[in-house]
Amino acid sequence: MPTYRYCAYPEAKVVDDEGNQIQHLLWGDWVRVEDDPPHEGWHRVHCRGVDGWLHEDDLQDERLLEIVFVDVGQGDGCLIVTPRDEHLIVDAGISDNMFRFLKWRYAGFKKRWTFKAAVITHPDQDHYAGFEPLFAHENIHFGAVYHNGVMEEWSPNLGPSRKVGDRRYLTHVVQTREDLAAFLAEEKRWKKASGNRTSYKQYPRLFHGLLEAGRTGDVRMLWTEAGQRHWMPGFGESASLSIEVLGPILESVEGQSALRAFGDKPTSRSLDVGKTKNGHSVVLKVKYGDISLLLGGDLNRSAEHFLLGQYSGLDHDYPYSAAEEDAIVAAARSTFAVDVVKSCHHGSADVTDAMLRALDPAVIVVSSGDEESHAHPRPETLGALGRYGRGRRPLLFSTELMRSTRENEGDARERVGRLRERIASAANEESRRTLQSELDALVDELTKRNVTVYGAINLRTDGRKILMAYKLERERTGQSGGRKLLTKWDTYRLEKAGTGPVVYESV
Repeated sequence: MPTYRYCAYPEAKVVDDEGNQIQHLLWGDWVRVEDDPPHEGWHRVHCRGVDGWLHEDDLQDERLLEIVFVDVGQGDGCLIVTPRDEHLIVDAGISDNMFRFLKWRYAGFKKRWTFKAAVITHPDQDHYAGFEPLFAHENIHFGAVYHNGVMEEWSPNLGPSRKVGDRRYLTHVVQTREDLAAFLAEEKRWKKASGNRTSYKQYPRLFHGLLEAGRTGDVRMLWTEAGQRHWMPGFGESASLSIEVLGPILESVEGQSALRAFGDKPTSRSLDVGKTKNGHSVVLKVKYGDISLLLGGDLNRSAEHFLLGQYSGLDHDYPYSAAEEDAIVAAARSTFAVDVVKSCHHGSADVTDAMLRALDPAVIVVSSGDEESHAHPRPETLGALGRYGRGRRPLLFSTELMRSTRENEGDARERVGRLRERIASAANEESRRTLQSELDALVDELTKRNVTVYGAINLRTDGRKILMAYKLERERTGQSGGRKLLTKWDTYRLEKAGTGPVVYESV
């Protein structure tokens, strides 16, 4: 019987019978080792669609933690696969790019597949809308779906609030599945009929569809509170892989659970809808062995000021003096310092230097998309990320920059244009339908290739070191000793410097 193993650190090349390199594997890639007896340490294998040979030194039995930051265009989305083979989705972008990626990864969802959990960090379309095709697919199930407790409605936009002193708080926080069902039952809060038309708040509509489909277990808010520590269910402090919830922070207001309103800047006490729903993003700290990662949704300066104060125990007014900022950073690093961070809000300039310093990441991943009006990532933010990153050369990855769609799809785009012209001038409906099917297939292939191959940023770790990688748009080939050489991935290794944390050292 074949056995199943994994590619060893940091990468390996599969060769054919003549020694030509025919596939490029990453650390942790699944490998089927065939029954054939090894030949001088070489095993007959099948992996990534090819049959060939791998040396024993290029194989291991340990499964890794894998995280894929998917190129969802505008928005955020990542897939987490644990060493225990649990699969989680954190955000899904605004389009169907995440669905396309997962459909490619999971064999088209032709059979039932259950994700351990999905996390919607906050109610912005570029984080939640991509879940719609996932929640609608008959073969996709979820053990749990988590959110930040903020539910959009017609009026007021984020629900009832209360002013205590000079600060306003959201007092309708959806914590449990029962809370959600009760909210959705009051249809006038999110559904509006006018003549023959019905208008919806899209975020509640998404959850309504989720509950109606009946393919999920628990649906609840992820939250924490001041002075306490909370973890995602199933990933507690004692687990080999833990996922701690750092935000949103629930507060008690006159005996009622509430979320404070955030203004357009840290000094404001008013309620800014966008800043508040973004600022209360679900913030997750993933820890595996000695390696840690922060996923922070769309935090902003107002929220960062609040979180830094809560976790440092220091109550300084913003903007901070140099001495105050140093003290906050020193105190907050025990909570926020991580090896890898998904840059909050797609590289927006609405960040504090204090939070960037507290994070001290060796790797920063920015998820942003083409043709979006916010011009993310912002140049000043990219500069600050590099300045405050760990080591002499912190790594900065961008899903948008890891692929150059417009520069490498010229022929296909011309075919799209020609097909559209033929559709417009088609002689009859049958011809039009045939051409439209051809166009749909071409567009689907273009989108799938760009999303599943070139924009995705891969992280692999055993809890001691990290490999970061992305797919080259054009594989590199060469010759050595008459044998073909092949490189498909651009890879970066992060290892410990003595007893310190992991850093990247340019080779």
